[in-house]
Order: sequence, then structure tokens, then C-alpha cells
Amino acid sequence: MGKMGKRLKAARAAFDGREDVTVEEAVELIKANASAKFDESVEIAMNLGVDPRHADQMVRGTVNLPNGTGKTVRVAVFARGPKADEAKAAGADIVGAEDLMETVQGGTIEFDRCIATPDMMPIVGRLGKVLGPRNLMPNPKIGTVTMDIKDAVEAAKGGQVQFKAEKAGVVHAGVGKASFDADKLAQNVRAFIDAVNRAKPSGAKGAYLKKISLSSTMGPGVSINLDSATGN
Repeated sequence: MGKMGKRLKAARAAFDGREDVTVEEAVELIKANASAKFDESVEIAMNLGVDPRHADQMVRGTVNLPNGTGKTVRVAVFARGPKADEAKAAGADIVGAEDLMETVQGGTIEFDRCIATPDMMPIVGRLGKVLGPRNLMPNPKIGTVTMDIKDAVEAAKGGQVQFKAEKAGVVHAGVGKASFDADKLAQNVRAFIDAVNRAKPSGAKGAYLKKISLSSTMGPGVSINLDSATGN
């Protein structure tokens, strides 16, 4: 194992004994110890009592963070005709049909979100092995297969975050930047937690929320008190 850098050592010392804190305390800790030379992302990880290998325990959805993510999101749209024009007018970065499919098949994926009109799905479906592992496959359940292209593009550009439980039942996402005001960052964290809480699947048994932690790109994590996080 490599040597621990001075910044990480200092951060871990600051975090020592500060476990099971409120959302607001976690945000303050993260902000105070995000000392990299770039604006670190703030990331949340939620351990859930689900086994997403079972369809009735899958957790997925979207949330519109009230204060955005601080990131520039590049959006690709599969559409033709007036819907392609609508996508471009709404600010989509890449718009196409078969030509876009061929570009993606060739290994060029220059976007962070993919949206499609329903009639494009036979084309997009051929890209499942490419887009699926990157969590980019359009899906009607999260609003990325839709005829309402304008709203979908604007939501993606405006700070909408997608989430999906991984094999171990962990959901993680970026919820802002360390440079955000503490109250705005806390609002984003709470909005994300609320969205995941509302997405509790019918097959979940026992404790649903097991652990919530917050960290910055280069810093250690701190666990958040579950009662504080859910307002209980």
C-alpha cells in the first residue's frame, strides 16, 4: 500500500471520532478538509438492505438536485425530424439516429446522459452492450425514453441525477462541489437521500437504509446519522 499523503492524513485526523454526525455536520467536515488543488466533487454512498439481483428489490430513479451538481453534463439524444430539432433547441450536445449509433459502436462516447424518443429504441437497443455497463442506456422508468425531449434535456442539464443500486446494494452519486455553500450542499444531500428513500422497492425486507456516508474526491468518508438524514 502506498504512503498516505499529508492532506489525507490531516483529513483523517480531523474526522477521527466524528462518526454518525448530522447531514450539516458532515457537509462542514467535508468542506473544511477538501484541500486539493481542484474543486473536489462531494459524493454520497448509501448502503441499502436490498439485493438488486431480484427484480422486486431493484432501486433506481432520478432526482433533481435543488442546487445542481456543479458539473457540465453532455447530453446525447436519439431522435429524428422535429424531435431532433427540439433536442437541439433545448441544448442537447449531440443529436442523431443511425449516424449516432455508428459513432457509439465505433467506440466514441462523448456524453454523460443519453435520451431517446420511443421510436428510436430499435436502434438504441443495438447499443445495449456498450451503453448498459456505463449506465447510459435510455430507460422509460427514469424518463430518458420519452417524447418530451425538451423537458428531459433541460432536466439533465439542470442538475438531475440518476441513481441505481449496484450488486452489493450500494447507491452512489455526486451531489455537488466542495465550493458550494454549506446550506446548498446540505439541501442537495437531503434531496438525494429523500429520493432514494422514496424509491424503496416492494421486495425490500428489514432495514432499508443501512449506512450513509459522504466524502470528497480526495478525502475520507464520514458516516451520517440515519435518523438525522431521514428527519426521524
